[in-house]
Amino acid sequence: MRREHLEHVLRAASQIAGDPDVLVIGSQSVLGAIPEERLPPAATASIEVDVAFFDDPDDRKADQVDGAIGELSAFHETFGYYAQGVSVSTAVLPAGWRDRLVLVQTSSTAPGRGYLLDPHDCVVSKLVAGREKDYAFAYALVDARLVDPDVLAQRVETVDVPDALRQRLRSWVGGLSRP
Repeated sequence: MRREHLEHVLRAASQIAGDPDVLVIGSQSVLGAIPEERLPPAATASIEVDVAFFDDPDDRKADQVDGAIGELSAFHETFGYYAQGVSVSTAVLPAGWRDRLVLVQTSSTAPGRGYLLDPHDCVVSKLVAGREKDYAFAYALVDARLVDPDVLAQRVETVDVPDALRQRLRSWVGGLSRP
């Protein structure tokens, strides 16, 4: 995915939901803080943007977005990428994540603006999810030196997860070589 595709999704999602503030919690949130030309292919491989809304207690807005520009929609068929409407609680994130959100607001996102996860918070969330593709994504960002293993280690300690999962996260991050 490219930054321009993300901005298109932000614009469309905000219009559909009638809410200018769109939260991106999936892997494509890295497009907010890191220029796409610096990102490894594994970081931009997804054609899906996970979007949520801060004020959406019943997930009505997320459902509207999912129905209008979600997977297999006319939007998806036309552009080759899509939005998945999700709940803010979908991702397990480190403490303080809201204070580190990256704002994306351009003429291409208007009337919306995107709030995207800090890359370290995104990686921790992916490690918690623990799928093979999530580990590949995380490793690609570490290998490209776009996220710092020491920061990941600090953030892992602030995630609200069971002890066994925290130990698995510690082991993965601890196994990374530090330059």
